[in-house]
Amino acid sequence: MKIISWNVNGVRAVQSKGFAETLKLLDADCILLQETKAQVDQIEKALDGIDGYHIYSNCAERKGYSGVTILSRHEPLQVISDIGLIEHDQEGRVIVAEFEQFYLLNVYVPNSGEALARLDYRQTWDTEFLAYCRQLQNKKPLIACGDFNVAHREIDIARPKPNYNKSSGYTQLEIDGFSRFLDAGLVDTFRHDHPDTVAYSWWSYRAGAREKNVGWRIDYVLTSEMLVNKVKNAFILPEITGSDHCPVGIEIDF
Repeated sequence: MKIISWNVNGVRAVQSKGFAETLKLLDADCILLQETKAQVDQIEKALDGIDGYHIYSNCAERKGYSGVTILSRHEPLQVISDIGLIEHDQEGRVIVAEFEQFYLLNVYVPNSGEALARLDYRQTWDTEFLAYCRQLQNKKPLIACGDFNVAHREIDIARPKPNYNKSSGYTQLEIDGFSRFLDAGLVDTFRHDHPDTVAYSWWSYRAGAREKNVGWRIDYVLTSEMLVNKVKNAFILPEITGSDHCPVGIEIDF
């Protein structure tokens, strides 16, 4: 089973950049999109003509903001939107597909914002989202994918020193928040398979960052520990363009 996660930074924007052809190239069983920035009817229109997938979306109340979508070749047992807390759920950041052997979670974690204006909110989110992940893990194994908006270690960011505790996505509070997911029994599959590999999944649009590979690894596929040995490949695909993020994913046997 091939699972791909990709922050598309606007599903309607990426539609005009060869998105349908890219999905065929990726040839994944499940494709998880973040930051769709659209409502359900707009997403369905943008994905019209992409055959072979069941499509499920969770959209923000605010139009043109946030949003997550799952495309799955296999019909899930059920699909669950949100984590059950109004403070977070109005932003359309979580959708879960339940399959027989695991839960597949798609998340777009809040950015702490300019001047770290939302850092307090981000801490609350991390705590309450982790509690939700624990609830799922108590029922069956979990695969949690998405834009976690944090570079976890120095190796995950091109310029750690000037960004540390100054830039959203690389404060100690955010780093610690992500560490708690690993402490809770989730495994960063890419880092597990590639402990010393420098690879990024997001690049600023400014100053030719992508061409210079001045990036951040903030997109992850996490799995419950009991699934790690089933992961045959964990990868990042920087050659896939169309967004300021690139796809990340795993191949896993069940």
